[in-house]
Amino acid sequence: MKSAPVISAQHLDIGYHTGREGVKRVHTNLDIKLYPGELTCLLGANGAGKSTLLRTLSGAQPPLSGSVCINGRPLKEIDRHTLSQTIGVVLTDKTAIGGLTVREVVALGRQPHTGFFGILSAHDKHIVDEALNACGIADKGTRYMASLSDGERQKVMIAKALAQECPIVLLDEPTAFLDIVSRIEVMSLLHRIATEHHRAILLSTHDIEQALVLSDRLWLLSREKGLSSGVTEDLILSGCLDTLFPHSDIHFDPLHGSYYPTVHRHKSVTVVCHDETLLHWAINLLNRNGYGATLDNTSPSHTILRIESRNLIHWQEGATTTTLHSFEELVQQIQRQ
Repeated sequence: MKSAPVISAQHLDIGYHTGREGVKRVHTNLDIKLYPGELTCLLGANGAGKSTLLRTLSGAQPPLSGSVCINGRPLKEIDRHTLSQTIGVVLTDKTAIGGLTVREVVALGRQPHTGFFGILSAHDKHIVDEALNACGIADKGTRYMASLSDGERQKVMIAKALAQECPIVLLDEPTAFLDIVSRIEVMSLLHRIATEHHRAILLSTHDIEQALVLSDRLWLLSREKGLSSGVTEDLILSGCLDTLFPHSDIHFDPLHGSYYPTVHRHKSVTVVCHDETLLHWAINLLNRNGYGATLDNTSPSHTILRIESRNLIHWQEGATTTTLHSFEELVQQIQRQ
């Protein structure tokens, strides 16, 4: 039986006041359900309202109409102290904490639990240790934040949210500006925290490939269609991702889980290849050079490309066959056409 949502809303309008009682509505009539034990990724184009939605769900700004409920209770009725024990927020913005050690920053996550003086009990210190271990940074506890890489710093901020012991964690672009290794590590860490610690983790991201691999659920936000949500594979197979970005020059490839520029095909070629990796990159090369590829070698085609290995490629033009020994030679062959 599926758990009840920890955040829910119906007919929610989000946006902000612009002064002199002006209102800018970013989205209207949104239906929201965020579940525990899942990593949910919020995807959308720049300006789609992802940050506005996260701020509204965290209580940082009020909804324009409708209400957000946390565990069935209206968010506006929850006091700030209780809210700080319920929702942890991790922002992309770099803060001036370079003079603090990793352990000191993570320990700040215990503030909602330590009272006015912020003195850590043995239990608090144990929670900090667990958070450091969970994020794989226990060996960096005495290092200063200023000495860390961007990826390490982001792990510290996640550990801080983990030490806060909030059942809900909201993150705004946690992998922005990180290299590929750090992005994979951070996304994998968040998925593990969601499943092993039964947290509801919602993050906005432009790292679509990692989101499709690791997120349990997607929220797709667009100005035209509002919010669509569902299990990742359902949304991929439904075609929703192909309409997420209102741009005619890109399309979503559900087979490889990536966005590609629309190919303007001026010629066609039949490709015969039994290696999936070679086939994928051969089609990539052909598309980039204006060729549309078909895999049906029973249909008549003036040009046939037969690939036995990356070093043995046959370009057949009518009755003439040219044997090539690299993809570079294949490019040169195409350019001669």
